[in-house]
Amino acid sequence: MPTSAEIAHLVGGELHGTKDKLIKSLRVIDQSDGNSVTFISDKKFIPALSSCKAGVLLVNEALLSGYSGDYILVEDPYLAFAKVSVLFDPEPRGTLGVHRTAVIEDFVTMGANVSVGANAVIGKGVVLEDGCTIGSNVTIGDQCHIGEDSIIYSGVTLYHQVHMGKNCRIHAGTVLGSHGFGYANSQGEWHKISQIGRVIIGDDVEIGANCAIDRGAIEDTVIEDGVKIDNLVHIAHNVVIGAHSALAGQIGVSGSTHIGHHTMAGGQAGFAGHIKTAPGSVFTGQAMITGNVEKPGVYSSGIGYMPSKDWRKMVARLRRLDELSKKIKALEEISKNGSE
Repeated sequence: MPTSAEIAHLVGGELHGTKDKLIKSLRVIDQSDGNSVTFISDKKFIPALSSCKAGVLLVNEALLSGYSGDYILVEDPYLAFAKVSVLFDPEPRGTLGVHRTAVIEDFVTMGANVSVGANAVIGKGVVLEDGCTIGSNVTIGDQCHIGEDSIIYSGVTLYHQVHMGKNCRIHAGTVLGSHGFGYANSQGEWHKISQIGRVIIGDDVEIGANCAIDRGAIEDTVIEDGVKIDNLVHIAHNVVIGAHSALAGQIGVSGSTHIGHHTMAGGQAGFAGHIKTAPGSVFTGQAMITGNVEKPGVYSSGIGYMPSKDWRKMVARLRRLDELSKKIKALEEISKNGSE
């Protein structure tokens, strides 16, 4: 268990209070106790400080508001919380070594301190760098390369030639390197286009559960350094996701789209194929991006919720827009002719 002084050192903060207090847990403000650390990062939670019982509070000076308990002054309390959360993470790591039920094909290279779980299948020519953890029932296809200290959770499937950087996390049920949706139509029949590219994943990438990232048709599909992808995201062939972008759940990115670095996209946003978006853009939930985005900004589309009867009225009006447009044009012509 860390002390309050050790937590302050970890987050680079200034401790005000007891240095050797043992901290046993991380909790939200209203459930905190004398053995816990908590944080406040928004002024709307200031009223909760009056009843806060935490052993130590992560806070910046603007939000302190006369708090009388022990606290650590930091510039960004939420970032400090993220750093402290690692100390209390109960997630087990795999036992070092290869489980007796795992299948290891020929010419596999394993670094030091590698863990391979039960019933995992490691294909020919795979490289597992130092500190990799491969969960149970994982399948890694031929000639994949997994960077050091990366974790692949149970039930993940990597097709052949997926290249992953260091410090990555791939969560359960995700498939990397599946075939892109590529077909040529001839007289009503579909002919499959072989997908000969790869999936390339940079360093410090985290991909949530049950995602699908397709391999490139010719060029590679690329997820650059520091990208964070939520659960249930589909990324099609030849897509490039720029560094340090964050994509929320149920997003779909169509083929050959290039999303600029440091992009944020909300849940259920959709990106049409063969487009580019400016670095640093923000796309809110359910945004539909159908063309190039030249300048960074905040972009939205879709229709927010409303009472059902109002929504039905709006739809009925939308259906009449074409008719109303024609009437307006006709009236404009009458007005124009009358003025002449």
